[in-house]
Amino acid sequence: MLLSWKSRLGFFTLFWLLLSSGAQAKFELRVALKKEVNQVKVGSSTPAIIKDAAGKKLGSLQARESLVALSSGDKISVSRWQATGIIIEPSDNGYVWIGEGWYRGRIRLVLQNKSITAVNLVDIEEYLYSVVGAEAIPSWPIESLKAQAVAARTYALYKSKIAGNRFYDLDASTNSQVYKGLTSEYESTLEAVQKTQDEILTYENKPIMAVFHSSSGGHTENVEDVWSSPLPYLRGVVDYDQKSPVFQWTKTFSFNQLSSFFGGIGQVKKMIPERTTPLGRILSLKIIGNQGNKIIPGQKFREMLGLKSTLFTINQKLNSWEVVGHGYGHGIGLSQWGAYYLSLDGANYQQILSHYYQNAALTTLN
Repeated sequence: MLLSWKSRLGFFTLFWLLLSSGAQAKFELRVALKKEVNQVKVGSSTPAIIKDAAGKKLGSLQARESLVALSSGDKISVSRWQATGIIIEPSDNGYVWIGEGWYRGRIRLVLQNKSITAVNLVDIEEYLYSVVGAEAIPSWPIESLKAQAVAARTYALYKSKIAGNRFYDLDASTNSQVYKGLTSEYESTLEAVQKTQDEILTYENKPIMAVFHSSSGGHTENVEDVWSSPLPYLRGVVDYDQKSPVFQWTKTFSFNQLSSFFGGIGQVKKMIPERTTPLGRILSLKIIGNQGNKIIPGQKFREMLGLKSTLFTINQKLNSWEVVGHGYGHGIGLSQWGAYYLSLDGANYQQILSHYYQNAALTTLN
C-alpha cells in the first residue's frame, strides 16, 4: 500500500532523526564462555523466554531462577525442555547468568561434539564495557582507555570476520580478548567505550588485526619478525614503557629445576639462542644437556618457564640459571603501558593509536 504524503513525511522525518542522533544497528558478537562441557548453570536477572534453535518458544524462565543445562549427546536439556539448541532471552534489558557470572545480552546453548558450548550473544559496545576493564587498568587516564576501546573493538570485528568456528566468533580468554561480564565493568570503561562508539581502525577499508600487549620492553616488533606475513600497520615503533613495572624482570631457576622442564637431555649445560628477531626476541633456543640436545621454540620456552615475554637473556650463576627479561606479551601492536605513559604526557587516543598502528585509518563502523 502506498503511503500518504503525511505518512511519507513522518517516515522521512523519523529517518532523519535517527541519522542525526547517531542511532546505529546493533552488531552482535558470539562469545564462547564455556566450551564442550557436560553441563552449565544458566539464569536471568529478569523473566526470560526460552526458545529452540529455530526460534520457537519453548517456555519461560522466572527472574533469578537458576537452572542447569545438561547434554544428553544429541539434545540439550534445560529443566523440562529439550532441543538441539536453546536460546535464553531476558526481558527489560536483563542480564544472563552463564557458568559463574552475569553477562549482558542473551544465551545460546549449542551442541558441539555431543557436549554443550555456551555462547553469549552480546552487542559489541556492551561487550567492550567488560573487555576494556579486563584488559586495561580502569583507573588509567581516559585517553589510554579510549585507545584500548578502539583497539579491542577493531580486533573483535577482525576476529568475527575470520572466525573458523561456526558456533562463535571469540572466546573469553587471552586467546581472543579477556571478557568477564559485569565484574570487569567500571564507570571509566563505559565512558571510554561510549566516547569512541563505533570507531575502528581500518586499512584499505577493512578492520585491521589490532593486536595489543602489556609492555614491549622498549620497542615493538614488526609482525613478520615474530609471526608470519608483514602487515603495513603492524610495524615496530619506539615504545614509552620504560617506567612500567614489567619493563624489566628476573626469574631464577635451580639447575635441577630447569633440567626437569626438558626430558631426555639430562642436566642442562648451555642454552643458546638459535633464532632471534632483530630486536632480540627469541624465536628458538638450543638446549644442550649432558645426555642430548633440544631445540625449543621461544614461545614454548616462555610458556614452560612461565616467563613474561620472549625478550630475555640467560645467565649461568654459581648454583642457578638467571633469566633477565623485558616487557610482557608478544610485543606487537599497541603497548598498553606505553599508551598509559603517552596519555600521562598529554597524548590523546587518536595520537596513541596512530603511533602504534602505523598506516591505519580511524574510521566509523559501517
